[in-house]
Amino acid sequence: MALFESYERRIDKINAVLNSYGIASIEEAEKITKDAGLEVYDQVKSIQPICFENACWAYVVGAAIAIKKDCKRAADAAAAIGEGLQAFCIPGSVADQRKVGLGHGNLGKMLLEEETECFAFLAGHESFAAAEGAIGIAEKANKVRKNPLRVILNGLGKDAAKIISRINGFTYVETDYDYYTGELKEVGRTAYSEGLRAKVNCYGANDVREGVAIMFKEGVDVSITGNSTNPTRFQHPVAGTYKKECIEQGKKYFSVASGGGTGRTLHPDNMAAGPASYGMTDTLGRMHSDAQFAGSSSVPAHVEMMGLIGAGNNPMVGMTVAVAVSIEECFKK
Repeated sequence: MALFESYERRIDKINAVLNSYGIASIEEAEKITKDAGLEVYDQVKSIQPICFENACWAYVVGAAIAIKKDCKRAADAAAAIGEGLQAFCIPGSVADQRKVGLGHGNLGKMLLEEETECFAFLAGHESFAAAEGAIGIAEKANKVRKNPLRVILNGLGKDAAKIISRINGFTYVETDYDYYTGELKEVGRTAYSEGLRAKVNCYGANDVREGVAIMFKEGVDVSITGNSTNPTRFQHPVAGTYKKECIEQGKKYFSVASGGGTGRTLHPDNMAAGPASYGMTDTLGRMHSDAQFAGSSSVPAHVEMMGLIGAGNNPMVGMTVAVAVSIEECFKK
């Protein structure tokens, strides 16, 4: 029985990558990780329980590569994990062409480097995957960083932000934007737990202008947009506007566009093109992003459809960071 989805379409490429590191098979890769004291499969499942089998095994392969490469720093381990994810990309797919696996590894690396101070899930709060990704980062990244990484959620709607904060134990930060002066005021904050989860600040904005102001308030260095129900009216416009204003101010900002890919169509004018269309959300991502992922920010099946693995792009960020940190910790033992 095949270990994971689309096994036959992936295994030759996976084995070629493993063999280049002196690893004979996926089973040997798993043994390498277990001998190091890692439970990668369970760790990945715990971040997004509805992820596919291939997601768990892709991280097993990535972790084994990181161990073989003697990656003692979590940041380096994250980049190596990206090689494992890239090995799982189906040849010729959107994910393969965009090197999305390597992109995820490099994003994880960036979040574990000290230069990145604030990371934003710029995703509508209707996407619980943003919360899953944030939890994965909050519970792991700061174990290996000298200065804690600040993680925020910035999405459309104050009620939605409050609800997702309560459910996940985040800190809900209520803001009020003055449209006359352009000033953003913090009205109050409520922590719905104690400890690591409470360090994740969750914001709800009324519109794009407030969303951009929130980005500046937190000094966001890196963000990933969602691609759920508000991509065209919030996530992508906020990222694009913030990018423009950061350039004007000489501030570095790395924008990742999650979502998009062939067949991702949200507007009637795309529908006739069918699978040949990149869709409006994909087009918006191309306008502001430094790196573009493929498939949904939250839905495993859509990322799988793009040729990567069955895990939402947002939870995948948390998975990469969590597994990379565990690798650094195993080297310290």
